[in-house]
Amino acid sequence: MLVEELYQPDRKRECQAVFMGQGTKSVDEFWRLAMEEHPGVQQVMAGGRSYVGGPVTVLGEKNFRQTYGDAYMHPAAARAIFEERGWSTVGAFQTRAPIHRSQEYICKLAQEILDGLFIHAVVGNLMPEEVPGPVRFACYQTLIDNYFNQERTLLAAYPMGMRYAGPREALLHAIIRQNFGCSHLLVGRDHAGVGDFYGLFEAQTIFDSLESGALEIQPLKVDWTFWSHRNNGMASLKTCPVDDPEDRVIISGSKLRWLLRNRRGHEVPAEFSRPEVMTILEEYYSSLDPKSFR
Repeated sequence: MLVEELYQPDRKRECQAVFMGQGTKSVDEFWRLAMEEHPGVQQVMAGGRSYVGGPVTVLGEKNFRQTYGDAYMHPAAARAIFEERGWSTVGAFQTRAPIHRSQEYICKLAQEILDGLFIHAVVGNLMPEEVPGPVRFACYQTLIDNYFNQERTLLAAYPMGMRYAGPREALLHAIIRQNFGCSHLLVGRDHAGVGDFYGLFEAQTIFDSLESGALEIQPLKVDWTFWSHRNNGMASLKTCPVDDPEDRVIISGSKLRWLLRNRRGHEVPAEFSRPEVMTILEEYYSSLDPKSFR
């Protein structure tokens, strides 16, 4: 960065503007929960004394290209592939974790109604307990190789970190994928959230508050999805005929990570993820020192 500006930030104002959810009852409640549970807020508040600004020259692209090859692409490259494949409507799936069955279901719903699916994996900085980028990317690749129509699917890596800002980060994700040429962003349950900090569908309803035409890209909103034993397949609150929690296997990335860290006495249900993905994850977690688990 060529530093052209130096200024003192109002960190509290920044955090409240970026991270405070619609369901937060008060500013005091926000700060009480945020300093205990929110990594994005904690990162901002622990930053240095000043902010600097100025034009940036990217120096780290070589490392990403060495790791991810052609999957690391700029917007112009993605748009060229969409055009070459004849995709006029493209659904972007932003992901920071290995894709489990609920997310696979969402992706395939998009493929049913759109020309193509753009699985855009965040491979920048995440929370320490999350799976490293190269391991996650291997999970994505094996899933696509075995269970997706590869002519209708494009996998790419994006060197962005997560802020876990929930609804406002969903808007940022939409703008980024709009730049890449996507027509829709898949928005499911608790998009870009952390723990129970945001309401389950705040990242969907925030799009309703935008002025008409504010974005060219549109959200593709999907209800809470799960495995239904009665249906013997994936379902959602809109499609499942049984209002019986015992019928459902609720699938989430955080629950899958917990099960993989605590394998003794805790079997990972087959409905959580595909066996090829589980093999990669089990090998990764087996290589870790159990003392490193939180």
